[in-house]
Amino acid sequence: MSQFEEEEKKQKPEFSSEQEQNGTLVNPRAVCNVCKRLYRDPKILPCLHTFCSDCIGQLEPFSLSSRCRRDGPEGSRGVETVEGDRPAVTVTVLCPDCDSEVDIPPSGPAGLSTDHLALDEVFLETLVTDGPLGCDLCGEGGAESRCEVCCVNLCEFCCQAHRRQKRTASHSVQRLEELKSRGRLSRPVLCSLHPGQELRLFCQPCDLPICLECAATLHRDHRCCPTRDVIDRHGDRIRELVTVQLRPRLEHLKDSLQKVEISQEALQARVDATANEVRSFARGYASAVEAHCLSLLHRLEELRVQRRNQLHLQRAQLHQALLDIGGSVEFAERLLSCGSDTEILSAKGVTLRRLTSLAENSYDPNPATVAPDDGSSISFLPREPAGEVEGYPLVGAINSKTVDLSKCTIEGEGLQRGREGQQGHFTLMCRDSAGEQLTRGGEHVVVSIVNREKKNCTLETSVVDNSDGSYSISYTPKETGAYSVWVCVKAQHVKGSPFTLNVKRKLRRHTGTFHCCSFCSSGGDKEARCGCPGTMPGGFKGCGHSHKGHPGKPHWSCCGSTAEQSECLPQSVLAAVSPRGHLRTVEL
Repeated sequence: MSQFEEEEKKQKPEFSSEQEQNGTLVNPRAVCNVCKRLYRDPKILPCLHTFCSDCIGQLEPFSLSSRCRRDGPEGSRGVETVEGDRPAVTVTVLCPDCDSEVDIPPSGPAGLSTDHLALDEVFLETLVTDGPLGCDLCGEGGAESRCEVCCVNLCEFCCQAHRRQKRTASHSVQRLEELKSRGRLSRPVLCSLHPGQELRLFCQPCDLPICLECAATLHRDHRCCPTRDVIDRHGDRIRELVTVQLRPRLEHLKDSLQKVEISQEALQARVDATANEVRSFARGYASAVEAHCLSLLHRLEELRVQRRNQLHLQRAQLHQALLDIGGSVEFAERLLSCGSDTEILSAKGVTLRRLTSLAENSYDPNPATVAPDDGSSISFLPREPAGEVEGYPLVGAINSKTVDLSKCTIEGEGLQRGREGQQGHFTLMCRDSAGEQLTRGGEHVVVSIVNREKKNCTLETSVVDNSDGSYSISYTPKETGAYSVWVCVKAQHVKGSPFTLNVKRKLRRHTGTFHCCSFCSSGGDKEARCGCPGTMPGGFKGCGHSHKGHPGKPHWSCCGSTAEQSECLPQSVLAAVSPRGHLRTVEL
């Protein structure tokens, strides 16, 4: 703990609940949320929330983990040097503000980064609320100035003596009235190892601010530079995470949370409207109808509770993500706008780790996929037969059928096989949790067909709502290959999606005649030709029975293929036939 922090700890007043309620604490940023007093040695948790070091040490451990670690290089600042490996126990606690699981270093709360901004707020709050301060040296006169290096309040006489002494002549002494009028302090950050030395350098290998004596002793072989030379690089990284990634995500979270809250109101309004409709319908009946009305309301209440709980869970997830990112963004922006170079660099490590973790792992809802249940599937069917109660036939039922993605089925060969240039078809059947097909349409169905090898090759699909729970999908592939078929209802995949679609080349149809020979099929025409390698003497250009090259069986005149149910052979095969009737081996 530095000299300034020890001095501030001695000056911390305790505030009772009555004083807090009466508005004695003007600035909440100077008060710890655990002990409800001014900060004493404030430390920053990995979630960027600040508490007193003692308060953090008193938190109940959430979990303990042991691992072997090797200490840092000998002489490194803030690290005990022990030869070999040793087990380091990491304590995990829950943050009192956000309930996040955070790890405490093996060295305890002292190993966490000090919140120098909080120390500034504490001292400023002390000046504003404590009234006249006494001189810390003579204890007689009223304090008018403060030495920012020695962290003592001085009267006029002691201030002059402080300036005359050779050891303290160079210290920065500020008038208390001037400090109060600023509204914020700009005090130097002092070294915890060398009291009175300001942290003005930054050791790049060790990644921490140091003083001149640290640079001359513990870090003499390290690359050190003034803090003003590196603040832009590290500050820009924090600023980029806030402005480019987390600030837009914060807006998305707010929009999504608002959607959920609106849906909650719509759900309640829908349930109330349906309940009124049920009551109006039931008033015309006698006691049996009244009993049926109560049963309908009970079912409606079950649906409301069930879906309200689902919305409450989604709202809690969004609200927690909003709190995490909002608190971290507020801390980072305040650090960048209010912190000095050294203060930013002191909290740079924990800030970057938290912001990077939020940017990579936190909940980031896509506005296009946030579709909360607003109760639109709940409706009352007044003419639906409801059986009998006490011998009276009743009608009226609550309809709450919703599509169950695990029960939906797809019919049609077009889902798995297709032909190049030919239209393919398949049908999506939407079913409820009981496996029964829905009797209405209106679901948001999206079908995407993408070539697995070519990223930019997608097929245009057409989805037709048949208004009976089924949806007809058609497509026309232009290229062969394997495709992935994504079938989504309400922005979620149905069971089995994505599917695999294999598109084969277009079937080549025969353009000739399936005959025994060209002589017979043409009635003896000498100009008649055949795709087989057969020849016939006498000026005939086609084939004939028992002549050279004849296949010996019926074949197609266009390509010479002997299989009647087949594709027409390509030109590459036909071109391989020599004039003498010998067929060369070619690659099909």
